[in-house]
Amino acid sequence: MLFNSWEYILFLAVVVGIYFTAPFRWRVPFLLVASYFFYMQWSWKLAFLIGFVTLFNFEAGRRIAQTEDRFTRRAWLWFACVVSLGILGFFKYFNFFNDSFRTIFEMANMTYMVPHLDIILPVGISFFTFQALSYPIDVYRGAHGPERSVMRFSTYVVFFPQLIAGPIERATTLLDQFSTHHRFDTQRFAEGARLIIWGLFKKIVIADRLALYVDDIYAHPELHDGSTLLLATYFFTFQIYCDFSAYSDIAIGSARMLGYDLMKNFNLPYFARTITDFWRRWHISLTSWFTSYVYIPLGGSRTSLPKWIRNVWIVFLLSGLWHGAAWTFVVWGGLHAAYYMVQRGWHAILPVPDRPSLLRSAFGLLVTFHAVVLAWVFFRAASIEDAWIVVTRILTDLGGMPDLGSSRFSTMVNVLLIFFLLAVQTGQVRGWFSFYFSESRVPRPLQISGHALLLCGIALLGASSSAFIYFQF
Repeated sequence: MLFNSWEYILFLAVVVGIYFTAPFRWRVPFLLVASYFFYMQWSWKLAFLIGFVTLFNFEAGRRIAQTEDRFTRRAWLWFACVVSLGILGFFKYFNFFNDSFRTIFEMANMTYMVPHLDIILPVGISFFTFQALSYPIDVYRGAHGPERSVMRFSTYVVFFPQLIAGPIERATTLLDQFSTHHRFDTQRFAEGARLIIWGLFKKIVIADRLALYVDDIYAHPELHDGSTLLLATYFFTFQIYCDFSAYSDIAIGSARMLGYDLMKNFNLPYFARTITDFWRRWHISLTSWFTSYVYIPLGGSRTSLPKWIRNVWIVFLLSGLWHGAAWTFVVWGGLHAAYYMVQRGWHAILPVPDRPSLLRSAFGLLVTFHAVVLAWVFFRAASIEDAWIVVTRILTDLGGMPDLGSSRFSTMVNVLLIFFLLAVQTGQVRGWFSFYFSESRVPRPLQISGHALLLCGIALLGASSSAFIYFQF
């Protein structure tokens, strides 16, 4: 059941209607059933996996909370991490490492006996595993008390708006909301609906239209010159942003209709002036998770320079591997780690003033954006070899006009849609348009008209109803 489908719109309407008419004591059980029904549209068998991960981390949190013995608490914490991450590792990374070892053995003319396994990757496993695991960690740290209701905790893990692709919530921000008696609020309902419309427009009109060109070019990069590959890479840069942020928008909007608040997952990342700023704006929930549970426990930035460098590389390489079981994602993470190193060295030579000039801000935005664009090549390419073809041809073969694809009109529409997106986001930066439920300077009638036009755009310009990119993670 995709967010960008009539089935989901009907499902959401039914859930909202039943939720607010049901007695309070039945609302959380109903959400739990609805969330499992939502997930079982992909696979009813894999729902048992979510159930196990949920119950195991609930029990681990309970055991950690009920004892004062430091050794026992730490043992349960490590047990929770090993089991949860072990499940994630088996389903997502077994064949990746197994095939890598096979390649190494073959290069050394040695026999490798472990076969390739036919493993089904559960949809959203990276998201619900991290969300469930954060609970025993927070209980161990004292950031959250033990949850007494297994039903509330289960609903927290499988809450359908953000189950498949985030945002990755924490017990400290979402779990307690399931104890609150939410009343139907027309303003929150309207705010959620408007955000859903904007998310659908970004997904169906912008991301899916861009994908038609990007998929065609990246399928055979060796057949295209540098200018065509550069245009496809620019298009992918906006495709992945619109695709992933659209999912987050629809998730946040859906939850808001029901009275729940999910964290903002994107904050106009292509307006970032540094790589640090970019990662404060891009996939905020994942960045926050790695910062809290990996970077800071390793020592963060409050350590020696060699250890800080180690910490940065560990976090970014893990982030790359989290996104996908392929060396292209590892390179993508490594590039961002290298950017971080360069940024620190640059700022050590030329410290950033409290109020940088307009020229310096524009330069920083331009450099950061294109560094991110370069890294997206490895994120999108099917292999390291394909990525290298794309990069080398962009750097050496930019002479001619890019191939505009099978439909020049469609490609030009894509360009106009990107400029439209940037115009809207500029208005959000300046406070003209609402940004995640902020006040808008635009009169209410014009706001309604604008969203009506977005709906018309979805109907007239929508390209397809393909799955979201981050479903594979």
